Amino acid sequence: MAQLNTTVEDVTNRIIERSSTTRSDYVKRIDALAAAPSSRSIMGCTNLAHAYAAAPANDKLTLHAEKTPNLGIVTSYNDMLSAHQPYERAPEILRDAARAVGATAQVAGGTPAMCDGVTQGQLGMELSLFSRDVIAMSTAIALSHDVFDAAVYLGVCDKIVPGLLMGALSFGHLPSVFIPAGPMTTGIPNKEKARTRQLFAEGKATRADLLASESASYHGPGTCTFYGTANSNQMMMEVMGLHMPGAAFINPGTELRTALTTAAAQRALAITKRGNEYTPIGKLIDEKSIVNAIIGLLATGGSTNHTMHLVAIARTAGININWDDFDELNKVIPLLTHVYPSGQADVNQFHAAGGMALVIRELLDAGLMHEDVRTVGGNTGLYQYTQEPWLDNEALKWREGPTVSLDDSIVSKVSKPFHEDGGLRLMAGNLGRAVIKTSAIKPEHRVVEAPAKVFYSQDALRIAFENDEINEDFIAVVAYQGPRANGMPELHKMTPVLGVLLDRGFKVALVTDGRMSGASGKVPAAIHVSPECLLDGPLHKVLDGDMIRLDSNTGKLDALVDEAEWQARQPAHPDLSRKTINMGRELFSSFRKNVSSAELGAVSMFED
Repeated sequence: MAQLNTTVEDVTNRIIERSSTTRSDYVKRIDALAAAPSSRSIMGCTNLAHAYAAAPANDKLTLHAEKTPNLGIVTSYNDMLSAHQPYERAPEILRDAARAVGATAQVAGGTPAMCDGVTQGQLGMELSLFSRDVIAMSTAIALSHDVFDAAVYLGVCDKIVPGLLMGALSFGHLPSVFIPAGPMTTGIPNKEKARTRQLFAEGKATRADLLASESASYHGPGTCTFYGTANSNQMMMEVMGLHMPGAAFINPGTELRTALTTAAAQRALAITKRGNEYTPIGKLIDEKSIVNAIIGLLATGGSTNHTMHLVAIARTAGININWDDFDELNKVIPLLTHVYPSGQADVNQFHAAGGMALVIRELLDAGLMHEDVRTVGGNTGLYQYTQEPWLDNEALKWREGPTVSLDDSIVSKVSKPFHEDGGLRLMAGNLGRAVIKTSAIKPEHRVVEAPAKVFYSQDALRIAFENDEINEDFIAVVAYQGPRANGMPELHKMTPVLGVLLDRGFKVALVTDGRMSGASGKVPAAIHVSPECLLDGPLHKVLDGDMIRLDSNTGKLDALVDEAEWQARQPAHPDLSRKTINMGRELFSSFRKNVSSAELGAVSMFED
């Protein structure tokens, strides 16, 4: 392994120093819990009887003996969402795995799992971001029965994994292993899917054409195969050492997938404080592992959602990171993958070309990732995650992973990256601070200077397009879309529209305090603008016709308005009256009232 890059080292040290007090308090808290006797050993008999009443007779005997660990299972299973449907049989597999080593396993509880693909453009999307915090809280409720020595977490998609991890870190004294479901098999090419969407937006394809295209893309069990937030989650669990090595992108329903699920349960049981390898998740996740997650995100062109989720996750573990950390690391982390939307390959093709094992190897060999971290795979460091799992006559084993790319149009090497930087930039100027994903943007579109057109919903922009009102150069300013305004829904209904206009040769970009997530594509989009409009962010001063300059090369985001006029200008006062009493949104009024800004993780649970 090469010497650690000085920028990576400097950013890590700065995070350690910044977090010294909060991290110390967190570690003291989990140390105290770890030092206490097992709750089962001091719990009242009535309590225990309730906990074990429904257990099979043999499991009940084992639990009563109190000599072997009990594994808690937190699941996000439902059978309407492709990514979570494969978890239906997982508890059975996990219980059998525990029994095989003389231990027990119980489903501790379930968490909601909603799909942004289903709720896209619908009222339910306004609950999407808040579902992460609900998942964290429901995870804590599941584990609050306090009869577990370790836990495994079944979850894949956008808010589910961050929420599960936040909940797991609130029980930081417990060893924890995350178990992915895997991606669905490859459907139609992503380029073909995107082409049909744009044709539909232009009225050149029917609804039946669009549905046939989408159904050929999203067609079976497993995660969506593009590299959005769900698959960015799996990448991060791998580089943070929370998966069994190489588990991220094995398809569901395969023997290897089942073997990895079994191994995850048995590994979680092996690293409890009853054994010699005690590995509590609160110690495993530290400043170095958080930095590794940022680096993995940058090197793979991952989801912009993680500029919020990672901030929230780190904070749960007493670690304070910010967008400056992302930006500074971005300057030295090269882009090593071309996976849709940054390229045309899907995650199955990425995995076949070398996948996570190769990406981790390249980064470690170049000194661009911390190797000296704890993982659930053992205390041998992150090089263990350059191995790949395989079955030798039904026995799960690991072998050396690829050392060179099997398709260098999909996975490249540090010495010849797709881009010199990680493709995720901090934008700052008189419009506030934002992030932009540049990995999918062509060089000629990285700088846009054009007049603003202000909208207060994605539907308003779509209607303007359908009325042929925006066939020109412009920057769409979609305001009042932040966490406090409406829960910060994704705004992907605009993606085909803006893509059409870009293909027509117009200079087009987007600036919003809303979000676009992991599917941010070829249209330059400065998103998550903070402070948001509802918190008096300067974006709410923009008027139609104001010249705006979005320069993703320099990271500048400015309204080119005379400074004196800009300072004196009062915010626009659009009619923001809107009903919030359908689709359960009324239940989340306290979330909207208390949620922090996007840059602080958009968290609604903590007191600031």
